Amino acid sequence: MTETMRAARFHADTRTNVLEDVPIPSPGPGEVLVKVAFCGICHSDLSLLDGTFPALLPVVTQGHEAAGIIAAVGDGVTGWEVGDRVVPSAGRPCMQCRKCRRGDLTNCLNIQLMAFAYDGAWAEYTVAQAGGLTLVPDNVPLEQAAILADAVSTPFGAVVRTGQVQVGEAVGVWGVGGVGTHIVQLARLIGAVPVLAFDINPAVRERALELGADYAFDSRDPDLVQRVAEATGGKMLDVAFDSAGVKATFDQALQCVMTGGRVVVVGLSGQEASLGPTATFGLSRKHVMGHLGYKNVDIETLAALVSRGRLDISRSISEIVPLENIAEGIEKLHNHIGDPIRILVQP
Repeated sequence: MTETMRAARFHADTRTNVLEDVPIPSPGPGEVLVKVAFCGICHSDLSLLDGTFPALLPVVTQGHEAAGIIAAVGDGVTGWEVGDRVVPSAGRPCMQCRKCRRGDLTNCLNIQLMAFAYDGAWAEYTVAQAGGLTLVPDNVPLEQAAILADAVSTPFGAVVRTGQVQVGEAVGVWGVGGVGTHIVQLARLIGAVPVLAFDINPAVRERALELGADYAFDSRDPDLVQRVAEATGGKMLDVAFDSAGVKATFDQALQCVMTGGRVVVVGLSGQEASLGPTATFGLSRKHVMGHLGYKNVDIETLAALVSRGRLDISRSISEIVPLENIAEGIEKLHNHIGDPIRILVQP
């Protein structure tokens, strides 16, 4: 093994991503070294570059949706071997908050995010905690496994945990890109009916119908509320997911849920949203919840669903670019070139 590797590094002072040769990291106690096979390019990566997310480190390797093969194990690691196909968790507990001090690591109050608080996987190798790994079934391609760590697991957490969607509930999804596409698929998988998709792009709306939405509407339609009423038999939505996270989509989602309905904000932006007059909001008994991330066990659940043919994410891989062309992948996602669900980097 050579002593250095290629990595795409974010520099906070210039807000740029630069390809560099850096030392290959060594796994510490309880850690493994993963040879990265694929890593996704996520909108949160762009949010670090454009300043929407504040930088936590002066320089950090980006990329948090990874899959690869264990290349080395650190001291004290049991149950994992060199050659295992794995997905690293995209976060690790802080080990300092009151939850961590009590041993409740999965509910850490200050979770450290990969590629923000520590080096990520837009690189040839990355270090991961053994306790956060998920074994990839042999029949699941590593490029599909990579996007389980966020692009699919975050929607899973939003649908199953935060939104608590039940069989037969009407669900709406605003913004049907990398996150919204999987919310549509997962909501249908657990029995939501009908599933409505909202997007300004006609090609994206058509794709949403192909992947499981019952209806797909232009979110700019002035009669959108009436369209939702007609599609749901007059009851409106039980749960609305805002995958865009901008004021316009939040306002529409809140307007389109029934009395007592739930709005789950999954998309993140710098825009501000309002609940309107407190009297109106209180009388509506609506619930608005923010969602971020997933539990590590969710990746295992999703890997099993993919392995057994219950969930098809093969169309989610829009393109794979070499690490040396990372700038091209970033530009395509930023400008929505080709309407990508997920673009992957291959070191």
